Amino acid sequence: MSSNPKTLRVAIGGDEAAFQLKEVLIEHLRSLGHEVDDFGTYDAEPILYPDVAVAVAQAIAEGRFDRGILVCGTGIGVAIAANKVPGIRAAQAHDTYSAGKARTSNDAQIVTLGARVVGPELAKSIVTTFLDNDFPGGASAAKLARIQEYERGLPHSRV
Repeated sequence: MSSNPKTLRVAIGGDEAAFQLKEVLIEHLRSLGHEVDDFGTYDAEPILYPDVAVAVAQAIAEGRFDRGILVCGTGIGVAIAANKVPGIRAAQAHDTYSAGKARTSNDAQIVTLGARVVGPELAKSIVTTFLDNDFPGGASAAKLARIQEYERGLPHSRV
């Protein structure tokens, strides 16, 4: 695991099911010295999480932020929505190992978490691990390049 001591620009968002966890994570991110922009939701009123997930993903795809964190009840819905934005790789993580691998093996820019699946302390550890790792390239670079080819519409499966 490679440490990433630099300050990152982080976009965060979630739905009402994860509002409290999002607030905990914002405080945690700021305590680590990261710049944080909250894309909502700003209370516990129901919203359509795809709107928040896509807004965060688009902001990252445009280069306005280094990384993103999305939270909902399970982390699944926001991952699916964020991955609809071209160039975005959002990975769901419920443990620190997957959070690290999301970065080191898949160069994910967004980590998604489920507030009904992980508690606040574990969520802080997952986020810290995600932010502390970088993509080293190596053997995973060819796999990532193939994913990007598929995203552009080529080639067809070679299996």
